[in-house]
Formats: sequence, C-alpha cells, structure tokens
Amino acid sequence: MRAVNAKEMPAGSESTPVPGPARAGRRLSLRERPEIVLAPLAFVVLLALWDLVTRTGVVAPVLLPSPWKVARALRLLLTAEWFPANLWTTVAETLAGFGIAAASAVAIAVLLDQIRLLRQVAYPYMVVMQVTPSIVLAPLFIVWFGFGISSKIVIAVSTAFFVVLVNTLSGLASVPENSRLLMRSMCASRLQTLFKLSLPTAMPFIFAALKTASTLALIGALVGEFVTARSGLGRLLTQFSFALRQDMMFATVIVVAALGVILYGLVAFLEKKLIWWR
Repeated sequence: MRAVNAKEMPAGSESTPVPGPARAGRRLSLRERPEIVLAPLAFVVLLALWDLVTRTGVVAPVLLPSPWKVARALRLLLTAEWFPANLWTTVAETLAGFGIAAASAVAIAVLLDQIRLLRQVAYPYMVVMQVTPSIVLAPLFIVWFGFGISSKIVIAVSTAFFVVLVNTLSGLASVPENSRLLMRSMCASRLQTLFKLSLPTAMPFIFAALKTASTLALIGALVGEFVTARSGLGRLLTQFSFALRQDMMFATVIVVAALGVILYGLVAFLEKKLIWWR
C-alpha cells in the first residue's frame, strides 16, 4: 500500500478527536465508581428534602431549622471572635488525649504480648474500665483533675485507649507461627523479632484502631465539656441548647463533624505513607 503523505491528508483531520485509552479510561472510572456522582446527588436530594420539610411546616422550626438558616448560623459562628478560642480548646484536648491514648495503648499492648502472665492478670480490669461509659467516669475525673483542660484530656484518653489496646493485641497475635520459627532459626533476639516482624505485621490493625480512636478522643473531649468547661465546642453546644438556638447548634455540630473527618483523614494519610507495603 502507498504511504499517505501529510500533504494529502484532508483538511481538519489533525483536530479530529480520536477516542483513545484515556477517554475510555474516564468512561470506565465513572462506570466502576458510580459513587462519584451518586454521593453528591444524594446530598443534594437530602438538602432538598430538608428544605421541603421545614418550608411545609411538617417539623417545627424550633426542632429543625431550615438549611439556609443553618448556613447563615454557620457563617456567623465561623466569623465570631470567640470561636477560634473554643475551637482550639477542643482540638488541643482531642489531640492530647488521642496522642496519650495511642502511645500508651501500643506500649502496654506490647508489654502484655511479651509477658503472658501480666496479660492474664491485667486484661480483665481493662475490660471493666472500657465497658464503663465515659459519661459515668467524667464527674469522677473532674473531681480528681479539676475543671480545666486536664480532666477533659483524661476523659479523651479513657475513651480512645481500649480500642487501640485490643486491636494492637490482635495484630501482635496474628503473626504466623512459621514466621516466628524462621526468626528463631536466624538467632533473632526478642527485640529484633518485635520490631522486624511483630510490629510490622500488627501495623494494619494498629492504624485501623487509630482511625477509630481519633474520633473517640473527640467524643471524650466533648463529653468532658458537656459536664463542665470554661471553653470548647461542647460548651458552645450546651449554651446554644439552653438558649434554644437550634440553628447555632446545628452549625456547631457541622464544625464538630468536619473536625472528626479531618482527624480521620490525617490518620488515614499517615497509614498510606507508613504502611507502604499494603
């Protein structure tokens, strides 16, 4: 066949779009991941139903304000001069409680895994502490640690501690016995086995717990602020509730939800960076 010269090509053929792998890939991505479209669509539908319910008077405005009123309240909340201090108080309590709970839970789980007798003795008492609701322990912690930020941090620690402890123990126990025997055959010490085999194997379990613990620490901090606090998002929720400012309450709840999503996302980001072999 004769080769076609560039001069013989019809005019406009260079700009004619030719379907390639990139366009096919885009079509496949939407087909394989319909949530990209359905998730925003569900939000729009929910917002429309919310507006319809409030406009028709099915629910009283004192119970459920309109979404537009909540949006105005959210703008007022974010621009208020007293909001940053309250937000920072809750963030500081949550981060401190989460950090202390994560570090101490992982350390104690490693200790319990290495010393089985200690695990059999101490584990039942830790279970009792966990099944006791934080709201019950909150007044006791406030009496012990005062009305300041310390008692809220302790409540956040008590809320997030156990989930990290249990998942870390499960991860350490999931190490295959053949891998342990291989490390022994290579004359590895207990510390080498721990840091090169047990902890890397348990990392997915640990980060699964940390993602849950990050939100639990936020819940613990808010519970402490509900009981008593000088500042914080929990204190704002209590004040708005007493004043029957439902729009401001909803706006504060949105801020709390956004804060929880950010904490969860940060832990998930660290998981992808640190557990690179998954």
